[in-house]
Amino acid sequence: MRYVLIIALTIVASAFGRGLHAQDPLPSWNDGKTKQSIIDFVKNVTTEGSPKFVPAEDRVATFDNDGTLWCEKPLIQGLFAFYLAKKMIDKKPALKEKQPYKAIAANDMAYLKTLSEQDLIKLVVATHTGMTAGEFDKSAAAFFATAKSPSGKAIAELVYKPQVELLQYLRANGFKTFICSGGDIDFMRPVTQLYYGIPPEQVIGTKFKYVYKDSAGINDLVRMPSMLSFNDKQEKPVNIQYHIGKRPILACGNEGGAGDIYMLRFSQGNQYSSLQLIVNHDDKDRETYYQEKDNKSLDWAKKYNWTVISMKDDWKTIF
Repeated sequence: MRYVLIIALTIVASAFGRGLHAQDPLPSWNDGKTKQSIIDFVKNVTTEGSPKFVPAEDRVATFDNDGTLWCEKPLIQGLFAFYLAKKMIDKKPALKEKQPYKAIAANDMAYLKTLSEQDLIKLVVATHTGMTAGEFDKSAAAFFATAKSPSGKAIAELVYKPQVELLQYLRANGFKTFICSGGDIDFMRPVTQLYYGIPPEQVIGTKFKYVYKDSAGINDLVRMPSMLSFNDKQEKPVNIQYHIGKRPILACGNEGGAGDIYMLRFSQGNQYSSLQLIVNHDDKDRETYYQEKDNKSLDWAKKYNWTVISMKDDWKTIF
């Protein structure tokens, strides 16, 4: 009887172990080559004795934000700039006589869509500076609590569910996850823990100059209309070096403006086994379909053997 009990317990333990092993770490991802390549990579770099094993302290993963972790059409930082511009108009009604404030006051989205990247940057500089850090934080918190996209969705509803699962899966396997985005670093930090499980100190982004005024209070730092670093394209590897001091073994960006390709190349120069992922916005029914005119990101993905994530084919659900 004793031996029968031991055999029975062994069978139960084995079945339980198989159940744990079979549990899907990425349930919002469709089964296929892309999902399997991620799982295989994580298994290889975390299994001691594997030729591709990476010590936990070097398991660094960096993710772009706009178009990679949440939508970039509409550009959420742009929505925040419009929100701040309306606050400025309330204080100075005369601004309504000038563009783009005139269009913002009238909610003329058709005009706003014509803004070039440089014009949008000018709007961001004008609306995001000339206030204290405390005032900016308060405005960002109010925006995330109340803002809606043009489609009526709350900002939290514009986060990509499969990517949140990927971040959780990586952290469960000893990775330290960072955001490396062109977005304003202080705009993202209030919500990255809530949305992604990434603490504020693990956010890398565009930085404005601050001036410290000795008041020993919440309003002692003033945001100046001068960028210290626009964290895009070649600046991303530079700022990863400044902030982390290590190359990521996994880097994930998106096709859209070729802003992430140098971060992926930087990752590829790692001494360890590495994985590069790039999200393709190819699902016109569930998200917004768009592609680069010169196809640079996808061309580089093919040239350098990066893994392309098809929103249409690889994600069961997007939001």
